[in-house]
Amino acid sequence: MRPARALIDLQALRHNYQLAREVTGAKALAVIKADAYGHGAVRCAQALEAQADGFAVACIEEALELRAAGIGAPILLLEGFFTADELPLIVEHDLWCVVHSLWQLDDIEQARLAKPINVWLKLDSGMHRVGLHPSDYKAAYQRLQACANVAKIVLMSHFSRADELGCGRSDEQLAVFQAARAELSAEVSLRNSPAVLGWPQVPSDWVRPGLMLYGSTPFEESQVLAERLQAVMTLESKVICVRELPVGEPVGYGAKFVTDRPMRIGVVAMGYADGYPRQAPTGTPVWVAGQRSRLLGRVSMDMLCIDLTDVPHAGLGSTVELWGKNILASEVAAHAETIPYQIFCNLKRVPRLYSGS
Repeated sequence: MRPARALIDLQALRHNYQLAREVTGAKALAVIKADAYGHGAVRCAQALEAQADGFAVACIEEALELRAAGIGAPILLLEGFFTADELPLIVEHDLWCVVHSLWQLDDIEQARLAKPINVWLKLDSGMHRVGLHPSDYKAAYQRLQACANVAKIVLMSHFSRADELGCGRSDEQLAVFQAARAELSAEVSLRNSPAVLGWPQVPSDWVRPGLMLYGSTPFEESQVLAERLQAVMTLESKVICVRELPVGEPVGYGAKFVTDRPMRIGVVAMGYADGYPRQAPTGTPVWVAGQRSRLLGRVSMDMLCIDLTDVPHAGLGSTVELWGKNILASEVAAHAETIPYQIFCNLKRVPRLYSGS
């Protein structure tokens, strides 16, 4: 059996969720959209359900998968509904719903629902993706308050640059939100993972930890709370071939690396078809036989090469960690000029093996 696999530590997942709770004192929706960022939404929800205040997903398809698996906790649809015919399903499955556009508000007012739904009213405070314009926000809240189809209302927005700790944009967005919600009496939800870890001054009755749940920092620089996160996923495989090469020999497609001394090269059963980033360059760190080494040459579809020259005790069958508790996903992402969100979500083909449940 091919040795590539992703080990998912559910105890680390619970630790990271509790950290979000601890540092904010707020209720927390665990964001498990996109199959829990590649970690497996159902298994992650099952591991967290006893302690989580609820979950957040992108769309109703993701929510229904959780309900079918027996998850009974609150589930928020972060993109709301896409057509009005989803509203009866939202009622049937007791889902919470973001409203980010006036057409959604119109549809809720016109619907005939068996019972009222909980609505999270989203403001565009400056990200300019989805959300109501500040000038429409108070009137939309008043319409929801007056609507028999609406139960509880939560006020929310989303920061665009909270992962940049020295950037003033989050303070600007907070000021827009505070002005728009003045005199509106409702709970608020503003803090995503970077805001949970790095913006303690931002008020939030509900927080929405996403990336931090999976043990990866959202910041490029060191940050004290992010240092307390525990990696949830370890992507690993084994050395399946060892080559002894003299100086001046090319390695892999395109001769992107040429040996500059006699070298031992390990071939690892892992490639971009598994989700490892193809753009990761020579020098991207790996962990083999208990020590750091590096990627060499271009990543192939099913294989990649690593440097075993200075790891003499490593060889055929040695376990290689591509990211996890020794090599952080954020470090691999930085070398590959991408973000840990993407490398987690790109995981495919490799089996996920769970522990700590």
